[in-house]
Amino acid sequence: MDPFSQLILAISVTSFLTFQWLFHKVSPWISKRISPGFLGLSDKQKVEWNSRTVSTFHALLVGIFCLCILFFDDAVNEDPVWGDPTLVKTNVAITTGYLISDLLLIFYYWKAIGDKFFVVHHLAALYAYYYVLGQGMLPYFANFRLLAEFSTPCVNQRWFFEVLGYPKSSRPNMANGVAMAVVFFMVRIAVMPVYYSRMYAVYGTEAFYLVPWGGRVAWICSSICLDIMNIMWMHKIARGCYKVLRSAHWSKASTPQENGKTD
Repeated sequence: MDPFSQLILAISVTSFLTFQWLFHKVSPWISKRISPGFLGLSDKQKVEWNSRTVSTFHALLVGIFCLCILFFDDAVNEDPVWGDPTLVKTNVAITTGYLISDLLLIFYYWKAIGDKFFVVHHLAALYAYYYVLGQGMLPYFANFRLLAEFSTPCVNQRWFFEVLGYPKSSRPNMANGVAMAVVFFMVRIAVMPVYYSRMYAVYGTEAFYLVPWGGRVAWICSSICLDIMNIMWMHKIARGCYKVLRSAHWSKASTPQENGKTD
């Protein structure tokens, strides 16, 4: 094993241990000090709270790293299939450690945070990342997929509001719900044409045929699988936002008025 591969393995293991530590020690310690409502949560809610806190930290960390690569890593942008994968592999190694850590927590706390779609999502991503880490292929596409993590903090913040007792029709929760839907759409749905057009541009080139069949399957099938789930989640989020906004509208319309103004 070459020294860089050893480094990537070390980063993945360190990432796994770090996210386990954040879940079991750091999140509970910080949460009960900055949010008094945390102590009033049920055991299942505390498990999900800590899981979402960790996923928020991971999303911000790798998301910022992704943007740096997207804007400043010329080697990856110029050759999306075989460009120098050094920075991408480092970022993917961090995510690999997180995904394995999160899978372990999902299975262990299945009654609290178990979700078959998240299991499929994590396994599909890990299958694709195996080829990125093992053979350094497709760095641009691996990095592009990680941009979707920017939607995670908004999704989690909405859950935090709700579990702490903010009604869905409250202004903070409504504003966060709209922001969540917009961000989710922008980083997971609106970017699909860009992603697949770049994939189509690469298809049939010499660089494409250098990718082994397993890598092509991991690349194409994992992308389609993940985006089907993204569309399902977007549909669910949009329906939820519509119901909340509609409920708020009718609540406002039914409020007694005086001199043409609501109280």
